[in-house]
Amino acid sequence: MTAHRLSRLTASLHTSGLDALALNPGPSLVYLTGLHFHLMERPVVAFFAVDGRLAVVLPELELRKLDGLDFPVQGFPYGENPAEWEAAFRQACAALDLNGRRIGVEPRQMRLLESGYVKAGAPAADFPDGSQVVSSLRVCKDAQELAAMKKAVGIAQQSLEAALPLIRIGMSEQELSSELVLQLLRHGCQSELPFAPIVSGGPNGANPHANPGERPLQAGDLLVVDWGAAWGGYVSDLTRTFAVGQVDAEFEKIHKIVQEANAAGRAAGKPGAPCAVVDRAARGVIEAAGYGQSFTHRTGHGLGMEGHEDPYMRGDNQQLLAVGMTYTVEPGIYLPGRNGVRIEDDMAVTENGAESLSDMPRQMRVVG
Repeated sequence: MTAHRLSRLTASLHTSGLDALALNPGPSLVYLTGLHFHLMERPVVAFFAVDGRLAVVLPELELRKLDGLDFPVQGFPYGENPAEWEAAFRQACAALDLNGRRIGVEPRQMRLLESGYVKAGAPAADFPDGSQVVSSLRVCKDAQELAAMKKAVGIAQQSLEAALPLIRIGMSEQELSSELVLQLLRHGCQSELPFAPIVSGGPNGANPHANPGERPLQAGDLLVVDWGAAWGGYVSDLTRTFAVGQVDAEFEKIHKIVQEANAAGRAAGKPGAPCAVVDRAARGVIEAAGYGQSFTHRTGHGLGMEGHEDPYMRGDNQQLLAVGMTYTVEPGIYLPGRNGVRIEDDMAVTENGAESLSDMPRQMRVVG
């Protein structure tokens, strides 16, 4: 698998016109090599040359991670004295003849720390955005990747179902969020969650990315729960909205509208369809119901090794869906100072359409 991915990377580099790619610890490095490093005060950078050679600059204490790999790699270790680190980067860049070349980087991932050492190692090089070089490889998932994502979805759904009976009026958002994290770990989620659960009740639910706080859940609240699990290096990202006791008629109405928008978005995905079509399908339902201004974000985003990655379900995105692409459909309606609704599912493009990896009930359920 690793050899195949590295071969595809070499082809992608040739097509892009880049001479190399520099990656620091993160999903792309894991995807290509299986190597796991922490982002820390000691810089780690892997250089992938267009001719297939690979060099890794890393702390001496991490050097054994390069043992037993099924592909050739040159290690350039350094000790604890920061004054020695720049020399290791110069040696690695010289070994691959990178000075004066075009070295792609991932702007969202490469920190200023690593960037400084990479530029010191190849001071005459250019450093264009190389994100698409790896994204084009990662965007379509194979059967093994899809299986891991389905497992992550299952863990997430089982965990929330286990937490729901514990919800009580007067419980704080933070208490419920903490209980959900415990259930995720108990049901097999990796120790590093893809993101901290969003648990927001009543007026806080009108903030799509609210942080759980000390506000107690109250009768009449809509309760938005946005959560996910990680398994095998892949993640899920789901949202369901519940009623805390009896809610007003308008809140029931907007919940049904969002259900319909979610269904329309899920149905719109298929090979060859632009991402914009998915956004327009979901958004059109909400606009037709008179709540267009209350849907304030894109309809979805890609996911896989990361919670947010290509492709993005935006109204201006003409990227075409292809078999194996995975993404969310998560329309919402947000009424400031009152309540909010979001319903989110994880999708995978198939030969004939798009399959929902998640099947937790979407209709309004009463809790508390």
